Amino acid sequence: MLEELKKQACWANKQLPRAELVAWTSGNVSVRDPKTGLVVVKPSGVLFDDLRPADMVVMDLDGRQVEGALKPSVDAATALYILKHMPEINSVVHTHSRYATAFAALGKSIPVCLTEHGDAFGIQIPCGRYAKIGGIEVGREAVRVLRKIKLQCPGVLIRNHGVFTVGASALGALKAAVVIEDIARTVHLAMTLGKPIPIPPKEARRLWTVYHTKYGQKPGGGFK
Repeated sequence: MLEELKKQACWANKQLPRAELVAWTSGNVSVRDPKTGLVVVKPSGVLFDDLRPADMVVMDLDGRQVEGALKPSVDAATALYILKHMPEINSVVHTHSRYATAFAALGKSIPVCLTEHGDAFGIQIPCGRYAKIGGIEVGREAVRVLRKIKLQCPGVLIRNHGVFTVGASALGALKAAVVIEDIARTVHLAMTLGKPIPIPPKEARRLWTVYHTKYGQKPGGGFK
């Protein structure tokens, strides 16, 4: 079942090491089928280079494994919780990308110091509270933060853990993960030289509005 979605989810997972967002087998992309509500999840502990569409695991939003011979990702409960409580999105990406996770280790949100950041999100990249991994707790905290900021930034850092991004599609969630890591890397480098200069909130909002109404071939700045 969901053969095309399995191909899409497999492709999306393989982009994580190519974008240098993960190490070894950590990290994953989950994608929901809007028609059935079923979710395609990466199998646990499988090398990204070895992933095949047939290896992907199909689950329902209550955590039942519907199809697949392999065990699902240990982060499946988190992704399913986010998808269940945020019907407006269809994909969740989780990484421990180095620079963004460094901010998470400090429990710090990433301030808007770059026009790239203003364009993409217009607000700081938020850092949520620590949450126990392996269950729904991380998902609950991610949803709390994303709801608080009304999804303007489609991503959240979870303290001491890593990055979660969301999107209406796997491509949108992937783009958010790539952009967050790029911003985090540049801000980190700036912090080694001095104190980064923040962009005023009004200007950051203007940048966001321009990007999300004029950039690309479709409205939304490509996070769809």
